[in-house]
Amino acid sequence: MTTTLTRDQLDEFGRELDAIRQRVIADLGEEDAAYIRGIVKRQQQFEVAGRALFYVPPAWPLAVAALSVSKILENMEIGHNVMHGQYDWMGDPKLNSRIYDWDNVCPGEQWKYSHNYIHHTFTNILGKDRDVGYGILRMDEDQPWHPYYLGNPVYALALMLFFEWGVAMHDLEVENLVKGTREWEQNKALHAGIMRKVKRQALKDYLLFPALTGPLFPLTLAGNASANLIRNIWAFNIIFCGHFPAGVATFTEEECLDIEGPNGPEESRGHWYYRQLLGSANISGSKLMHLMSGNLSHQIEHHLFPDIPARRYPEIAVEVREICERYGLAYNTGPLHKQLLSVAKKIGRLALPTRSTSQEPAPVAERAAAA
Repeated sequence: MTTTLTRDQLDEFGRELDAIRQRVIADLGEEDAAYIRGIVKRQQQFEVAGRALFYVPPAWPLAVAALSVSKILENMEIGHNVMHGQYDWMGDPKLNSRIYDWDNVCPGEQWKYSHNYIHHTFTNILGKDRDVGYGILRMDEDQPWHPYYLGNPVYALALMLFFEWGVAMHDLEVENLVKGTREWEQNKALHAGIMRKVKRQALKDYLLFPALTGPLFPLTLAGNASANLIRNIWAFNIIFCGHFPAGVATFTEEECLDIEGPNGPEESRGHWYYRQLLGSANISGSKLMHLMSGNLSHQIEHHLFPDIPARRYPEIAVEVREICERYGLAYNTGPLHKQLLSVAKKIGRLALPTRSTSQEPAPVAERAAAA
């Protein structure tokens, strides 16, 4: 069930969500600080355990499992959320968004621009949000079809296996370089930053730590590569289930310019919330699943409130869902297997031409229902 809200409804919708945000921010305190510090401690313990177990060859599977958990926690519940500024209020340099850089080949500063600014500002606006397909995939019917997209399932598989590398290359806009709409010169600074981070990560995972285990170098190298692979697969699936299952809406830029501002048409606060809600999906599951996803299993709440500590999303979700019911707005949620199947079907379906490229996009409510 999805409806188009009137001007008055959008304004009231925005005020209700603003009220939730302000109340939670005013309530942040020691419990939130203790939580994230506890997660950091557990993540470090898993990493130490994983590194140590590589010295015991029969324990290799346990070493990989521990290191995988460490990397998932660091990237999703710590790195992603800290770099969103969710814990800047603590005044802790180790948890400050301006300083923190995660265990990933994508430089933190680059990711904060492409993700925090571009994606979260222009969520699901076709032609503005490059996360719709990542410049590689066709993930919406209003993306013009080309025979290249017949490889959609293959590209998705490759992106899943090498996800951190795909994230690192995202800002290089390789697809625009191929089209000739972007110059190589524009990528010099970005490329230099990526290479510095790649060298640092490769040195740590594929040379330094394996070398420390001496004759066990090959096993440790394979273990580190396996942990990165597991982290990539998990992160890809969580992120795609939060952005691309059936029912998630996309928007044209014109649809979002719903009020007249001092400098011309602009998007109202209420419509921004409306777009974030309809452009996201949740994954239902256990507390452990929410923890291991960095609470991005609550992708709707994350898009509504990206700078609120993610541990608060489950409690916020109850209120958001109730608000959606009152306004007749779809609240897209389902178990992991259901959302994954939905994403897989969409990737396969959109590999084929599904709409005339000359056809005008349908209204957002219709596109959400048909997605």
